[in-house]
Amino acid sequence: MGSAGVSIILPLFGILLTGYLAGRFKVLVDGASAMLNQFVFVVAFPALIFNSLSRVSMREFFDWPFLGALGGGMLAIFCLSLLVARLAFADSLTALGLHGLTAMFSSTAYIGLPVIRMVYGDAGLVPGIIGAVITGAVFMPLGIILAEIDKRRARAKGHFILAPLAAVLRNPIMLATAAGLAVSAAGFAIPGPIRTFCELLSGAFIPCALFAAGLFMSGFSVKGESKEIAWLVLAKLVLHPLITWWLAYHVFALKGILPAIAVLQAALPSGVPVFVLAQQYNTFATRSSAVIVVSTAISALTLPALLIFLNG
Repeated sequence: MGSAGVSIILPLFGILLTGYLAGRFKVLVDGASAMLNQFVFVVAFPALIFNSLSRVSMREFFDWPFLGALGGGMLAIFCLSLLVARLAFADSLTALGLHGLTAMFSSTAYIGLPVIRMVYGDAGLVPGIIGAVITGAVFMPLGIILAEIDKRRARAKGHFILAPLAAVLRNPIMLATAAGLAVSAAGFAIPGPIRTFCELLSGAFIPCALFAAGLFMSGFSVKGESKEIAWLVLAKLVLHPLITWWLAYHVFALKGILPAIAVLQAALPSGVPVFVLAQQYNTFATRSSAVIVVSTAISALTLPALLIFLNG
């Protein structure tokens, strides 16, 4: 599967490069990136999540050893990065939280799921979706809480923390996850036309997500604090997958394709939502965008090599 995985992953990065070039040479109208991003996250990705989760059992979704390996790797690199940032890159609490998120927040939606689905087929979708849900439902709120504490709004008006957390719970990914699991738990058979509708929208997810990622990267530079950026790229592409590999293969001893998928998700480049959050708080935006661009470019080489190692 290793060489086959490489032959699959290279065309995926080709789509990403096409999006980058389209943005770089202004092939599309202004605002195209934002509109395509909206389509991916509000329509195509939720359709894929709902369609996939409605077919699996609750027991398959709540696979605690897999959650332990995947989430444990995320938590470990998040805490390690907070410590390093506090000691080596002293900054505000908001910046420290965003530093930690940048080191552990994988680009599962844009790059991970397309790669996982193409390499492992539909069997890899649920583990891949779990990764996206954990980052969005657990770690993103942690960053929000740290940022809100830093702004000293919690003491004055408690809703400043509750409001953004409520927004996280209302986002389409969370709603699609809840709806899919509810249908699965109820044993409800989705009518054929609705299933086909979801499958058609799901089919647009891979090319649109990758193209949108390329468009996004075309608009940002890699300027910023070079030492901090280098450390974060190292943490994301090397330390995060190494920790997850140890947890998946040696601590939780996952079976089948699960350990490879856990490590693959950990080895993904840093995800776009971290930059979006940094923009919202007007902190760490330049550094987070630089890490996203650099780690994505490097992952075009590291991910094929990792697939050969994991599946060769």
